[in-house]
Amino acid sequence: MTPPCFQPAHAMPTVLRLLPVLLLSALAGCKPATQVVTVPPPVPVQVAVAVKQDVPRLLKSIGTVQALRTVSVKSQVDGVIAEVHFKEGDEVKTGELLVKLDARPFANMLSIARANLANAQAQSDQADADVERYRQLDLKAAISKEDYTQFITKAETARAQRQAMQAAVANAELQLSYTEVRAPIPGRTGQLLLQEGSLVKANDNTFPIVTINQLAPIAVAYSVPEDALEEVHAALVAQRTLVTASERASNLVRTDGRLEFVDNTVDATSGQITLKAVFPNEDHSLWPGRFVEVVTQTGVDRDAIVVPTTAVQTSQNGYSIFVLKPDQTVQLRPVRVLRVANDRILLSEGVTEGETVVTDGQLRLLDGAKAEPKTLTGQAGAKAAPPPADNPKN
Repeated sequence: MTPPCFQPAHAMPTVLRLLPVLLLSALAGCKPATQVVTVPPPVPVQVAVAVKQDVPRLLKSIGTVQALRTVSVKSQVDGVIAEVHFKEGDEVKTGELLVKLDARPFANMLSIARANLANAQAQSDQADADVERYRQLDLKAAISKEDYTQFITKAETARAQRQAMQAAVANAELQLSYTEVRAPIPGRTGQLLLQEGSLVKANDNTFPIVTINQLAPIAVAYSVPEDALEEVHAALVAQRTLVTASERASNLVRTDGRLEFVDNTVDATSGQITLKAVFPNEDHSLWPGRFVEVVTQTGVDRDAIVVPTTAVQTSQNGYSIFVLKPDQTVQLRPVRVLRVANDRILLSEGVTEGETVVTDGQLRLLDGAKAEPKTLTGQAGAKAAPPPADNPKN
């Protein structure tokens, strides 16, 4: 029997060859096991800086320019147009002569009325003289009371006829003055519908002589949602409403409007209420019938914390936001939203001025995760600039 440690001569080379491998395997099995920890790379995000701003409260609408006053000029008497004293499109003032009618028939009527008044005046004077004469006889009982009363009645009747003739003269003078058609308001004349020689009828609704629109000042009518009614009323009472009208096609911008009218009812079909603002419009840039964009400023939120709308996340627990801290980790914070203004959100709690908030990439973030600000091109960049302030002209 061969001893256990004895190896045949032919087996020695193989054992010698395997010995280093066996030793290495034994040594490797004696080493303690090590665990490799993989650190995830920072999450690329886009960021912005929370800023403190005065943000105006704005209501945006589409409005229609309207003449503050519009008058269809008509004749108050029947007659023939003798003279036209203006051109179409002229600027006229109150009381300026526009059209003159043939005044001869009305001058004749005035002459007749004056003649009738002179006759009535003479009869009244004669009746008064008779009363005075017979009053002396009545005092001496030289005339009966009945005859004296008749003279008094005759004098009173003559006096009434004289007053009627005076009224007739005044009416004839008025009719004569109507032959001069004057501008009732200041404004711009439209198309002249009746020319010299045309016969006009009194108060003809079918053919007015001309239409005058007052262009300075001028009004802009527009509508806002009914839920803004209380805010508009409060601003109107406090006299802090500023109205801007603009048109992008012509680069028209007017910032000197003031709110002067709030309709007394809300449209039940649209839920809108009509407002009207007045602009000085001295340069006549606003024209009746024109459509403009209207922005009504009802107030200003002072020193509000402003962040982009994309920074605020909504969940069942309310609003939250990721804040990027100086050590490049993010912190999830609950915030309280004051209101939304275009592409910005005003916050009342949760973020302070100067803090960096994440605006894109939140889906890959967890509270405490590492993040790295990136630009849209993927390169590491500076923090996003704060959003601009509201501009009522836009």
